[in-house]
Amino acid sequence: MTTLIEQLLHSPQLSLYYQQIQAVLEEERTRRQRFYDTITEQEKAEFINGEVVVQSPARLEHTDASGNLLVLLRTYVQIHNLGFVGYEKMLITLTRNDYEPDICFFGTEKAVEFTPKQMQFPAPDLVVEVLSPSTEAKDRGLKFEDYAAHGVREYWLLDPALHTVEQYVLQDSAYQLLTKARSGTIASVVVVGFDIPIRAIFDKASNLQTLQQIVAQAPSG
Repeated sequence: MTTLIEQLLHSPQLSLYYQQIQAVLEEERTRRQRFYDTITEQEKAEFINGEVVVQSPARLEHTDASGNLLVLLRTYVQIHNLGFVGYEKMLITLTRNDYEPDICFFGTEKAVEFTPKQMQFPAPDLVVEVLSPSTEAKDRGLKFEDYAAHGVREYWLLDPALHTVEQYVLQDSAYQLLTKARSGTIASVVVVGFDIPIRAIFDKASNLQTLQQIVAQAPSG
C-alpha cells in the first residue's frame, strides 16, 4: 500500500487520478445510501466496493457450525459481562464497505454505546466467518484486508467441510496466523478466558458438554 501511494504521489497525473477517484467514490456514496434506504431486516446483503451483494441460503453444515459457536460465545460473554455478541444480520459499516459477518463480538467499551434501534455498527473486536464455496474468496481476500485495516483485533475462519478453525490476530496492522487446527482447543485473544474444544464447534454432543461447563463455571451471586 505504501509503495502504491508513493508511486501516485510522484506521478504527474496525480490530480487526474484524484478527480477520477473522487467521481467513483461520489457515485458509490449515492448507491450506498440507496442500499441503506432500501435494505430490509429480512434480507442478508452486503455493500462491497460499490455493489450490493445478496447472500445465498447457507448449507446445513454452515448454520450448524455458526450456531454451535454462537451459543458458546454468547453464553460465555453474557455470563462474564464482557460485551455483546452479534450474528448474521448485524450490519458492520466500515469506511467503504458494509458487511454482515456470521458472528461478531464487541467489547464493553463499544457495546455500551449501542442503542435498541441501532442498525449500523462499528468495526467489532472479533469477527468469525464460516467459509463456503461462494464466500471463501472474499473471506480470505477483501474482508481479510478490510477487517485488518479497520482494527478488528481477531479473525476466525471456520471450515465446516474440513472441521478446521483458522485464528488470526492483528499485529502491526496485518493479520498473523496464530492457530490452524481441527483438534485440540482454541483460546480467544480478545474474549479473555474463552477457551473451547475445536470439536465443540462442529459436534453437537461436544457442544452441549462445553456449554454445560461454561454455565457451571459462572460466577455465583
